This record gives sequence, C-alpha cells and structure tokens, in this order.
Amino acid sequence: MPYCAGCRPRNKQCAFLKKKCRTGLLLSGEVKYCYECPDFPCERLSHLGQRYVTNYKINFIGNLKYIKERGISQFLLKEEEKWKCPGCGEVICCHNGICYNCGLNRLRDKKHRYHWEDE
Repeated sequence: MPYCAGCRPRNKQCAFLKKKCRTGLLLSGEVKYCYECPDFPCERLSHLGQRYVTNYKINFIGNLKYIKERGISQFLLKEEEKWKCPGCGEVICCHNGICYNCGLNRLRDKKHRYHWEDE
C-alpha cells in the first residue's frame, strides 16, 4: 500500500483495521471511528499506532481523540497545514516526510524510501 490515498477519500472503511477488529463493530459499520468503540483503544490499534508513531510520526490514537473532541473538519484543516510542503505547497508524504513534487531527488538518494530520516 505505498500509494494508499486513505480509506475515507475512496468512500471505504479502513480495510486494514476492520478485518482484524475483535468486536466486529468496525467491520459491520456500527462505528465509523474507532473511538466510538467501547474497547478504544484496542490492542490492535495500539500496536499499529505505536509503529506509526515510531516510524512515521503519526499518532492514530491522538488523532482519533482530536476528531472526537473537535470533529473531522477541524482535524482535516489541521492535517492539511501539517502536511503542506513549505517549499511548493504540495502534500508531504507521511511515510517519509518528503514532498513528491519538489523532493524527488531526496527520495532517490534515501536508503529506506518509506522511513523518516533521523533528526
């Protein structure tokens, strides 16, 4: 899934998580967001979330709490600003922090293309 555009823009639920949802609420569509589940945050989401915090600087659980408190519209505005390339204004890849519009040379030179560089 290196070029995944995300589930919601494609009018889908998250296939990666919903198939492994222990309660079945996500798969059945009874919940739209994981925070609506009584088991939130479940072991599966916590494990995946920790991997994304470590590798990609994305906090799933924090994001879901933000959406719960402020709504999806506010979250999307915040994320749009967060992932905007300061150089050209295009989108920065969440998996490596590189803009695919103006940062392709950096991407070509990376040993691990889908990991952030050490800071």
